[in-house]
Amino acid sequence: MQKSVRYNEGHALYLAYLARKEGAKRGFLSKKAAEASRWHEKWFALYQNVLFYFEGEQSGRPAGMYLLEGCSCERTPAPPRAGAGPGGSRDSLDKQYYFTVLFGHEGQKPLELRCEEEQDGKEWMEAIHQASYADISIEREVLMQKYIHLVQIVETEKIAANQLRHQLEDQDTEIERLKSEIIALNKTKERMRPYQSNQEDEDPDIKKIKKVQSFMRGWLCRRKWKTIVQDYICSPHAESMRKRNQIVFTMVEAESEYVHQLYILVNGFLRPLRMAASSKKPPISHDDVSSIFLNSETIMFLHEIFHQGLKARIANWPTLILADLFDILLPMLNIYQEFVRNHQYSLQVLANCKQNRDFDKLLKQYEANPACEGRMLETFLTYPMFQIPRYIITLHELLAHTPHEHVERKSLEFAKSKLEELSRVMHDEVSDTENIRKNLAIERMIVEGCDILLDTSQTFIRQGSLIQVPSVERGKLSKVRLGSLSLKKEGERQCFLFTKHFLICTRSSGGKLHLLKTGGVLSLIQCTLIEEPDASDDDSKGSGHMFGHLDFKIVVEPPDAAPFTVVLLAPSRQEKAAWMSDISQCVDNIRCNGLMTIVFEENSKVTVPHMIKSDARLHKDDIDICFSKTLNSCKVPQIRYASVERLLERLTDLRFLSIDFLNTFLHTYRIFTTATVVLSKLSDIYKRPFTSIPVRSLELFFATSQNNRGEHLVDGKSPRLCRKFSSPPPLAVSRTSSPVRARKLSLTSPLNSRMGALDLTTSSSSSSPTTIHSPAASPPPHSAAAVLESVPADRAGVENPPAVDTTELSPCRSPSTPRHLRYRQPGGQVADNAHCSVSPASAFAIATAAAGHGSPPGFNNTERTCDKEFIIRRTATNRVLNVLRHWVSKHAQDFELNNELKMNVLNLLEEVLRDPDLLPQERKATANILRALSQEDQDDIHLKLEDIIQMTDCLKAECFETLSAMELAEQITLLDHIVFRSIPYEEFLGQGWMKLDKNERTPYVMKTSQHFNDMSNLVASQIMNYADVSSRANAIEKWVAVADICRCLHNYNGVLEITSALNRSAIYRLKKTWAKVSKQTKALMDKLQKTVSSEGRFKNLRETLKNCNPPAVPYLGMYLTDLAFIEEGTPNFTEEGLVNFSKMRMISHIIREIRQFQQTSYRIDHQPKVTQYLLDKTLIIDEDTLYELSLKIEPRLPA
Repeated sequence: MQKSVRYNEGHALYLAYLARKEGAKRGFLSKKAAEASRWHEKWFALYQNVLFYFEGEQSGRPAGMYLLEGCSCERTPAPPRAGAGPGGSRDSLDKQYYFTVLFGHEGQKPLELRCEEEQDGKEWMEAIHQASYADISIEREVLMQKYIHLVQIVETEKIAANQLRHQLEDQDTEIERLKSEIIALNKTKERMRPYQSNQEDEDPDIKKIKKVQSFMRGWLCRRKWKTIVQDYICSPHAESMRKRNQIVFTMVEAESEYVHQLYILVNGFLRPLRMAASSKKPPISHDDVSSIFLNSETIMFLHEIFHQGLKARIANWPTLILADLFDILLPMLNIYQEFVRNHQYSLQVLANCKQNRDFDKLLKQYEANPACEGRMLETFLTYPMFQIPRYIITLHELLAHTPHEHVERKSLEFAKSKLEELSRVMHDEVSDTENIRKNLAIERMIVEGCDILLDTSQTFIRQGSLIQVPSVERGKLSKVRLGSLSLKKEGERQCFLFTKHFLICTRSSGGKLHLLKTGGVLSLIQCTLIEEPDASDDDSKGSGHMFGHLDFKIVVEPPDAAPFTVVLLAPSRQEKAAWMSDISQCVDNIRCNGLMTIVFEENSKVTVPHMIKSDARLHKDDIDICFSKTLNSCKVPQIRYASVERLLERLTDLRFLSIDFLNTFLHTYRIFTTATVVLSKLSDIYKRPFTSIPVRSLELFFATSQNNRGEHLVDGKSPRLCRKFSSPPPLAVSRTSSPVRARKLSLTSPLNSRMGALDLTTSSSSSSPTTIHSPAASPPPHSAAAVLESVPADRAGVENPPAVDTTELSPCRSPSTPRHLRYRQPGGQVADNAHCSVSPASAFAIATAAAGHGSPPGFNNTERTCDKEFIIRRTATNRVLNVLRHWVSKHAQDFELNNELKMNVLNLLEEVLRDPDLLPQERKATANILRALSQEDQDDIHLKLEDIIQMTDCLKAECFETLSAMELAEQITLLDHIVFRSIPYEEFLGQGWMKLDKNERTPYVMKTSQHFNDMSNLVASQIMNYADVSSRANAIEKWVAVADICRCLHNYNGVLEITSALNRSAIYRLKKTWAKVSKQTKALMDKLQKTVSSEGRFKNLRETLKNCNPPAVPYLGMYLTDLAFIEEGTPNFTEEGLVNFSKMRMISHIIREIRQFQQTSYRIDHQPKVTQYLLDKTLIIDEDTLYELSLKIEPRLPA
């Protein structure tokens, strides 16, 4: 028996020679001998995966060799030495570097080595690790896993093939049986032939009778079978099966489209960018490529397999078995969790990479590929986010048409439950990244680019067209006229509002956007909004009469430049109110958070972020609330589910103000509560503001160690207690014509040092040219208190006058100042000035300025506590007014339809006006809300469809030939927009348009649908009215031209009205007519049809609307489909009775997009002669008559 292993010694010596000459690592190492604690110095050489050692460096023959494949190398501590010598010898041993090579198989002792230098030891360990081929082993394991996965798929396919084989064998058996029956029948027929020959001599009349009887029997049999078949075709089971098959066919088409999209993403972007990252001058790193595309390549491979399985099932139609495919797909869908979890980060990395010009240029080159069809990379990265919800809807529809006893029922229900669980994880990421995609789309439209849109914390609010009035000298404003064509053309601006910035752009002739060189990007923290210019201002007075009170001003005071004013004109008062509400809400959002932060920190020594973080009710799930991981604009977790009480609590929480939450709540509150409940909560907050802040936060704010009195704690130790600003900035700042220079109060805080001082503009109402200062207004050294400083608004460099003793001069009396803090004249009288116009912050600062280094007479600890209460009350009043103003200005329909609600709001506002401590700007804001609520649509200058119908009744009818395509397109656009904007947003809630009583629940949606059908019928009827071919062809060309002009006017509803009419069977079948239509018209029609195609959930129309600016008329059916998708997919309430606020957020997003197009009107003059023709229902021919005319014009060809 052989006990040793033979090897080729010559080959081993040759390898040793190569190791000595070309080895990856060579040098002396000490090798531990078999005897304990004995080390021998050897010369080692490493070649590939073989380690040789020699007695010396000059030795030609190796003393031994080790195969390193599969080994591991690790460092070991120095072994203890018994009876060690002197300390120096011990230190030298400790400095040596020990490491051990462990072999992966049994029977091989570890190889213990040491060297003198640590760096040399690390190099030896790294070389041995590479020689062990450990990385190759890991790759081998990965490949084995993939191989096992593919083997499983092959086994599944084999099982399916066996099933098919058994079916074929059964069919062969059935064929043989049928053949045997045919043979038996033939034999019977042969036996009957003699009898039949005998019957040939029968009477011819009897033959005729038998023939008639045979015919009647056959006719009765066919009639019976026809009845059976028709009964089955009309049966619910057959209808259900047809719908089920149609769902499967649609699913296969959608899956094919999705695989194609993934193919473009991988082969058009991912793989080319990987190659670019490997170039000499890479525009992007491999890590960034991996971060952007994540595991999209794996997703593509998975769905290619799933798509092949679907096509194989279709080949077996009408037997469609899908459950086993979903059983294979479900375990692999976990890869979507990684994609969704990192999708937002993916878009952030992409936005950062776009700042590199080389990468941006390369990306645009890839996006110009015809296969992309004009879609951007962000669009392709978004497609996987919507695939899981699409599967859920498909399974929901399949289950609706699958009988309960069906063999696939349980499997499909299990697949649906698993997909819904995965969809809940994905939902928050989809809603959060929608804002990033919108920002990137706008940034791509701007030629110069806009870096602020790459900030992912920016939230898009609204966009639209405004007219910017040019800056002119005082007294010359009357030369500018709104009606002048030059002002409309040269002054028209495309404006975009975000939560932190306001962009003003011009549009070039090619449609590209350009930021204004001066004032193109306005930071809202530096802006002051002037809604209604004061009547005492000459310029404002003149502009008010001239522009019909459609103008508003934005005063910008940048910290490093001179202040300037931007004057903008809105097309209508309704649109102006919408712009004003959104802009002021964003400004209040920023400044309210900043001021509340300062107030809380300085009074309680507890930061607002820490206060919010310490409040578990804002981020920790409870029985009545559940949060998502996504943060809102105030950096607080968004609500996923919550009770009505918790939603109302969030609405009135004074510590922060989230505009996205406010919009969502006001759009959808009627689903889960009533307006009376909301108003009652606002009234309660105004009357008892301390209930709006949780108890824990109040304890932090009023923290003290002594003097507990009454309801609240009292703090008598803080010398800076009464020196803070009292409330957020004014809701609307008014300017006066005082001869004194305008002054600016600057609130400087360490917290706000990053974004500059918080500027609150006000005007002095004193007749003295001297500015009043108080020594107490300056903070002590090393103090974090806010600084109250007076700076000239024009920054002209004029020095401030010297300070004057506050006992000699008195500032104006403010109704916001607490009575115990108001300044008194030497004679004891309180100074009063009816024309005082001071912002809330400045009023409270002036009122409390004298309390910096000591309290005035009678100013005790109780008064200090009252001052704290005053801060909270003013903030609560501002919050109530903010919500009411937003509610009244943007949701006026709530009050038009509910007179009781309107009266209750009026009573609440009148009660607010009676508050003696109300700030001037709060008083003005309250009066503005009262005025807006009291007027009976006096400012509504919009035309209504009923008015147009009445105007056209007495006019002479025009014919189609006398009207130009431009006139038709403009008036169609005007009518479509009038009908579209008349839809109240509450009709979009609850799928009322799909109910039996839809005409009562959603009358305006049904009117819009009826108007669409009438316009489409008019187009088809007008074409069919012509008898000759040429006239019909000319009519088609004219209507296509009208549709193209509608496209240029952004009236995509009109485009769809015309194209759907041209695609009707009565017109589409007229081959002779279409042969006369020019090729250019046919190509144009194909382009229009592609734009408004319903393919891919109107993907082309969505991209077009995303890149166009209002005014526009979208196709309403697209949004109704989205709303139905949301309503069917998720319930309004959870099983625990909590409001599904994530669903409310999705619904609000769609409604906001609809209302954005509703609020921006067209500047098109009404032409009664054209609208009379378009609304003349006597010209419309019904569908059946149209088809009969079509058959009469071009009869069917014989088969």
